[in-house]
Amino acid sequence: MAKSATNIRAMSFVLIAVMINAIGFGIIIPVLPDLVRELIPGLPEHQLGRYMAGMTLIFAVMQFIFMPIIGALSDAYGRRPVMLLSLFGLGIDYFIMAFAPVIAIVFLGRAVAGAFGATFSTANAYMADVSPPETRAQNFALVGAAFGVGFMIGPAIGGILGDPDKFLGELANPRLPFIVAGVLSLLNVAFGLLVLPETLKPMNRRPFKWSRATPLGAVRALRNIKNAKGLIFVLFLLAAAHTVYPTTYTISTETKLGWTSGDVGYSLLAFGIASFFVQGFLIRLILPKTGLFWGAIIGMVATIIAYSGMGLATTGPMIYAMGPFAALAGFYNPALNNMMSSRVSDSEQGELQGAIGAAQGLALMAGPVIMGPVFEVFAEKNTPYYEPGAPFFAAMFISVLAIVSFFMVTDKADRTSKLPTAKNDSNT
Repeated sequence: MAKSATNIRAMSFVLIAVMINAIGFGIIIPVLPDLVRELIPGLPEHQLGRYMAGMTLIFAVMQFIFMPIIGALSDAYGRRPVMLLSLFGLGIDYFIMAFAPVIAIVFLGRAVAGAFGATFSTANAYMADVSPPETRAQNFALVGAAFGVGFMIGPAIGGILGDPDKFLGELANPRLPFIVAGVLSLLNVAFGLLVLPETLKPMNRRPFKWSRATPLGAVRALRNIKNAKGLIFVLFLLAAAHTVYPTTYTISTETKLGWTSGDVGYSLLAFGIASFFVQGFLIRLILPKTGLFWGAIIGMVATIIAYSGMGLATTGPMIYAMGPFAALAGFYNPALNNMMSSRVSDSEQGELQGAIGAAQGLALMAGPVIMGPVFEVFAEKNTPYYEPGAPFFAAMFISVLAIVSFFMVTDKADRTSKLPTAKNDSNT
């Protein structure tokens, strides 16, 4: 009973923490380009891509360095201190950016966020600690659902707080959402100090070693796991494609459709609602029936459709029509995470999540290097190839490569396997 209560408390806080962090992350997305415009007056619109790509890139570099360190630390010292430290670092980041006097300080804030951006890897390690194999994929999906709820609320709040054409009028400004995000993050730390339990038993901990905490070491550790390298590569491609959202979604829609930060926020609110439904309900119903392989395929096909539609969109309703497909893309992450998680021991879950984070960090570096220049080239007006939606086509092609790679690194057994079912305790 005590173990069950501890597990429930851990899961509850992790889901709340992920939701609040997603609110903070979502709040800043609609207004970040406006902050860049404020700090660099007269910047041509098509050159916004280089700054958005640069901020995503520096976040990714720091995340690539620190994510495996955080994963190894959580295996050595427990999940609780690592989670709370990560949340605190993110809160500081928002305040750094809120009061940035020059663009260099905004880049510093993104570096701080990357260094402490271990929340999701630690959240998945928590879920692995408290979940039996038959419910692990569904509980990973709950983390995605919590993110979906936060991302449903955050951008709308950010759009309202940052857009003077909405409810706040002259009180609205692009810095206000960062202050709100910082307050939420630090309140989350205070809440965690009161209620967050430790779930990693001392017997399952292992000493911290730099050989396992370096980014390259974390990726090399997957060599001993069946099919892990191939699945990591698939995740790498999908994560690289996904950088189209934080890098160019806002500036693409503002340039092509004439949207404001408020319009961007409301569209992401709609996507969040769809994501919550898919990850909170649909995945738990469908994934046990399709199995992990076909669940991942559903997600990858949906994301290809979403990127294609957004690239072709010429009106707001066309963007909104792609929301359900963008939400269905949420199938691939819990499916692929479960496929890898089931291949490692309980004491290695933190290291695995750190390795996944390292690979995703590499993807976050590669993606902006593609998306930013693509936007800058194709969003320059009065050119024969003017197309601000071009980054979405780049994301589509990367996702096609991911689905082809997925078929190549899996076999017939993967395609016919189902999720493990709970054991019948009456027979034991």
